[in-house]
Amino acid sequence: MNPIHDAVARAADHGLHLSSDGAVLNDAGLDYRVVMADDADGRRWVLRVPRRADVSAGMAAEARILDLVSPALAAGGVAVPDWQVREPGLIAYPALPGEPGLTLSEAGEPVWHLDPADPDYAVRLGRLLARLHALGADEARAAGVEVRSPEEVRQAWADDVARVREAFTVAPALGDSWRTWLDDDTCWPRRTVMTHGEIYPAHVLLDRDGAFTAVLDWTTGRVDDPARDLAAQHGAAGEAMLQATLRAYEQAGGDVHDGMAAQARRLWESSPIAYALYALTTGAEADLAAASAMLLADE
Repeated sequence: MNPIHDAVARAADHGLHLSSDGAVLNDAGLDYRVVMADDADGRRWVLRVPRRADVSAGMAAEARILDLVSPALAAGGVAVPDWQVREPGLIAYPALPGEPGLTLSEAGEPVWHLDPADPDYAVRLGRLLARLHALGADEARAAGVEVRSPEEVRQAWADDVARVREAFTVAPALGDSWRTWLDDDTCWPRRTVMTHGEIYPAHVLLDRDGAFTAVLDWTTGRVDDPARDLAAQHGAAGEAMLQATLRAYEQAGGDVHDGMAAQARRLWESSPIAYALYALTTGAEADLAAASAMLLADE
């Protein structure tokens, strides 16, 4: 079935009647296929259709995250999705105000709707993250959200590296770099905080003035290393804008440790690990081949 018709049909099964006319498909996500469609009153809805059974299994955890972060971010004028339908085959919620900072073209090429090196964006991102990261382990644990201690964060990365090295051939220089990173005490956080995990312009909505209006897709949220929410800023905007974000973050109450910027860079550079783990999850030949190529890129 056509992906748009499939999503609209699933919505109808749950009493949400939408039109396929004018509906838009976003097929770029690794975990969800997303369709946006209107109801009879012209209200826009977001339909998220999971790609795999393991994605559906994580829905309850994401719902708890949304319940936790919603009031904290709303106090700063930033919304998160309000799920009206939550079933194994479908999540549906009213579209939030604002436009994404990054989308993909039909050819799969990135289309920027903001300048990632804009100093105003860097400052606003720092303030947003300071508000999110003010939520700590105790609040998250009480809400049923996953909590990792600093020691658990570091061990989880060591376990991931070991798993990747067991399953794939890794370029020696890349493997040495990972070992140096894992052994570098300055990179790792003193405390862990509530994080989104994939904050970058495709997952935020902004108004015409560039202010944040919403943060989407909390699939990877948990209490973890605060630097994970800064990694994409380094990757997209470079060192100067990462530092601008950190200054705004600290001024807004965020706790910046000495190795935080270095950790953000390291986490950005860890993408081959994340993609290799994704390929092991899907088991798809194309994903496994792409992961192998990434891990041998330095040879």
